[in-house]
Amino acid sequence: MSLQRSILYKYAELLANCTRARLVGTRGAEEIFNLQVLDCEASLEFLPSSGKIIDVGSGGGLPGVVWAVYRPELKIFLLDSINKKCEAVREIVQELEIKNIEIVCSRCEDFVKLNREEFDLAGARAVASAKITAELLAPLVKVGGQVLTFKGKKVHEEISEVNNKRRKLGLSKPSIKFYGGEESSKCIVTWEKICATS
Repeated sequence: MSLQRSILYKYAELLANCTRARLVGTRGAEEIFNLQVLDCEASLEFLPSSGKIIDVGSGGGLPGVVWAVYRPELKIFLLDSINKKCEAVREIVQELEIKNIEIVCSRCEDFVKLNREEFDLAGARAVASAKITAELLAPLVKVGGQVLTFKGKKVHEEISEVNNKRRKLGLSKPSIKFYGGEESSKCIVTWEKICATS
């Protein structure tokens, strides 16, 4: 097992044993590692070479913690509105000694007022429909940056709902990358930020 994966397995154990807040849907470290942590690795290829990125609706820290472990040169923000979750993840990050994470407890709509178009990438996993996710993330991303979300079976239906808002949000046409094998419907959708969000 690589150094990164051994850190992330410890992370899965800490998530599984967390009593302060329910951070993930699945139970048991093995299950969390295999179903959630490894799933997040599929997004690593989309990360910028430098700069700041934000994981919106981070919950237990997925995918942001995975990003931080693999890419220590990036500054990673984990944004969630539930204080109990933020405190629990803060303890986990401190225990794992991950230095490039900043945890922010705020609603996205409030956070963006002071941090508009500051990030090189904004991502979300299991937060909302593609339309809502794009509306939340696009204002956070600087021109030239990228919006990223994890999706499944309804991806085409969901992204068609974004199309009539793309220009307003300043986003390009979406790019879809499927992963997880031939039978899998799991995919990552990305949009380039091509102009400022109106």
